[in-house]
Amino acid sequence: MYATRTVFNPVSSPPPWSPGGHLAPGTILGNRYRIIALLGKGGMGEVYRADDLSLGQQVALKFLPADVASDPAAIERFRNEVRIARQVSHPNVCRVYDLGEADGRYFLSMEYVDGEDLGSLLRRIGRLPYDKALEISRKLCAGLAAAHEKGVLHRDLKPANVMLDLRGQVLLTDFGLAGLADHLQGGEVRNGTPAYMAPEQLSGKEVSARSDVYSLGLLLYEIFTGKRPFQADTLAAMARAQQENNPPSLTTLVKDLDPDVERVILRCLDPDPTRRPATPLSVAAGLPGGDALAAALAAGETPSPQMVIAAGEGNGLPPRVAIPVLVAILAALAFIYVRTAQNSLLDRLDTRGSIDVLNEHSREILRSLGYDGRPADQISEFAWNHAFLRYVSDHDKPAPDWPAVFSGRPSVLTFWYRQSVRPIDSAGFHNDLLTPGLVDSGDPPPIYSGMIDLRLDARGRLLRFEAIPPQHETGSVLSSQADWSALFRAAELDPAKFQTVEPRWNFLASSDARIAWNGVWPGTSRPLHVEGAALHGKPVAFELTGPWSEAWRMGGHEPSPRQQLTVLLLVVLLLGTCVTAALLARTNLKQNRGDRKGAFRLSLWMFGLLLLIWLCRSHMTASIALLGNFLLVNCTAIFSAVVVWTVYLAVEPYVRRRWPRTIISWTSVLSGRARDPVVGRDVLLGVVLGVVWRLTDHGLYGPWGMRDAPGLPAPEMLGGARVALGQCLMHVPYGIRNALLFFFLLFLGWVLIRNRWAACAVWIAIFALLSALGSREPLLDAFETIINFAVASVIILRFGLLSLAVGLYVVSTLAVLPCTLDFSAWYVPNCALGLATILALAAWSCYISMGGQKLGGKSLSRHDLFD
Repeated sequence: MYATRTVFNPVSSPPPWSPGGHLAPGTILGNRYRIIALLGKGGMGEVYRADDLSLGQQVALKFLPADVASDPAAIERFRNEVRIARQVSHPNVCRVYDLGEADGRYFLSMEYVDGEDLGSLLRRIGRLPYDKALEISRKLCAGLAAAHEKGVLHRDLKPANVMLDLRGQVLLTDFGLAGLADHLQGGEVRNGTPAYMAPEQLSGKEVSARSDVYSLGLLLYEIFTGKRPFQADTLAAMARAQQENNPPSLTTLVKDLDPDVERVILRCLDPDPTRRPATPLSVAAGLPGGDALAAALAAGETPSPQMVIAAGEGNGLPPRVAIPVLVAILAALAFIYVRTAQNSLLDRLDTRGSIDVLNEHSREILRSLGYDGRPADQISEFAWNHAFLRYVSDHDKPAPDWPAVFSGRPSVLTFWYRQSVRPIDSAGFHNDLLTPGLVDSGDPPPIYSGMIDLRLDARGRLLRFEAIPPQHETGSVLSSQADWSALFRAAELDPAKFQTVEPRWNFLASSDARIAWNGVWPGTSRPLHVEGAALHGKPVAFELTGPWSEAWRMGGHEPSPRQQLTVLLLVVLLLGTCVTAALLARTNLKQNRGDRKGAFRLSLWMFGLLLLIWLCRSHMTASIALLGNFLLVNCTAIFSAVVVWTVYLAVEPYVRRRWPRTIISWTSVLSGRARDPVVGRDVLLGVVLGVVWRLTDHGLYGPWGMRDAPGLPAPEMLGGARVALGQCLMHVPYGIRNALLFFFLLFLGWVLIRNRWAACAVWIAIFALLSALGSREPLLDAFETIINFAVASVIILRFGLLSLAVGLYVVSTLAVLPCTLDFSAWYVPNCALGLATILALAAWSCYISMGGQKLGGKSLSRHDLFD
């Protein structure tokens, strides 16, 4: 919306300009402003003190030079800048009220400051006292940062444009006016201005916020020393001096000056804009005792995202801390790897080989059974026999002998292989990331003719076979007796040791003959039931079952009261979170609160991650279904991105208002400042958190027999490299989402209880209850939950959201790795892939957290630190 224009009353006479071009005291402009006195005159026009007769207050009227009024483009450009400058409202910024016109002369109505400009003060007393210089410097940074936050650049920051009123308040004036300098003529326009311009301004290049930071550095240099850092008679000489010469050291001019003052000012005066502080708030934070965040909170203000970032800039770890932490992480990871390998018992499995080996073996079995046609599509994957593991846990007394279970039959690790004469396209979702195109052993259902389902154990012995026969047959087919010997050989069973019994299981494959046998699993006393079905004398189904086998297609399994209560609590928690987040996000949007740029970037990252996971995990088929899955993954990824965007916008403004230090590194990452030492520090601490969580898990569940089964890696990590990479990537959005949700719930608890530690205790109790309700060992799992969430609460409130998200990623990744002491195993590269991501994250964060500091303990200059 354009600024309202103040014009003359049509019936009033032109203002009486004095012979010198000045307005005489008492002149009335537009029946609103009465001129009191001329305050000053310069290259950018004349400034008058006047009374606003309409509002009854004093204002300053700044008339622009006549050259400007004759250039419509300049006036339009100026009007746009004034419209933006009016949005800046800060105690350290002189307010711009209006744009008016009088007798062809344009003027601004501005806040009147009864005081002295900084340039006059410096000429009168020289450099300012140290304490006063620090105070003025911080206020200058705050005012300039407020303007930058609204997208307003000053472009003419100099002592004459800084006013100090009678109360000692500091106000920046003339925002946006320097943009007219290119349209003015005469040497008067640039008198004094080039001395406070950035090198890119002098050379005519693009002006940015960092150009204002350079000018701020020049201004601070003069405030603390009373001198200008560069002296030159021409623009060319000034530009050359800034590019080729270092400014004189401030400590040589002022002996007792704090080195931190010199350090931050020299950073501002770096000729390379990328090496300067990113924002004026970063400058304020670098000054001695500078804590802009604490000052804003004490004043009852909500710090901006830029202020939050500046509060943590450069706050990394010294090498004497970072290096030992990295070494401790490496030692802990080595211990976790060995302990996991011992507990997982993967080395005890009698395996045939990798997924490619078992694929070929599956095709050989099918050829031996007479199914030698070339399929249009095929897919396979490993899976854990969880039903058998639960049976062992419940029935092997006093405690299961897990090493014997893993090395014997039936195998705890199974392998399923599916092929079809048509593309195998899934119909549902199989994870809460809503990744489409994930095929499993039952999706799509085996109902189409030509579909074959084969299941083997880790050794390649047959466990299940089912082939869907043709839906329609032509001609008559004579039935004959089926030969089951090939199937028994594939299962490595001796038919002589089995007795024929009545069949109990039905298959989806149609058949005209069914048969069953009873026996025991070889090498054990566990009962084994074998079912077979044939059509026209050709086997179409064969399956090995035990007491643990579930008739999952029949349903009828009523959930227990504990399960019903768990589901109810989760539904209430989920719906409450979604509704509350949506309402809070809506309120924040209406009130123009929240880091919208950060929320958009976060949702964009989530969207990209989900697309990448789909590329790694989805079963790609050369069919129209691939296009459908691509469209579907875009929809689900957008949905997840919107959910994250909503939750972030719902909680971020309140966290920034009350606990801003918890999102310093998180906000830095979202703003693209991932190489800031504070980011490295919090990522490194996040890795420590994940490692500690995993060590806690080993400490609680280390001895065999204390859990349902030893820790099992994700079966996807035993498959191909693409699927393993997708499995590792899945933990990134999980970490982001779960950290945000925990943070959001923690905030809601604080709203209700008004004590953040009490809110932590309430949510820890709720999560412990949920863990106990869904566990077979409720006390142990509840205790683990209490420990883990207590650690998470301390981390998130002390170090913040980023550390929690990284910790969740690390512990989740460590939990799914197929650790083994047999380094010839086919899945070692997949394990190394997951472990390498954690090691790389730890090494990178350690390096970044030190911020370029030398191992000897001496820090490099901040110029070097931000190369």
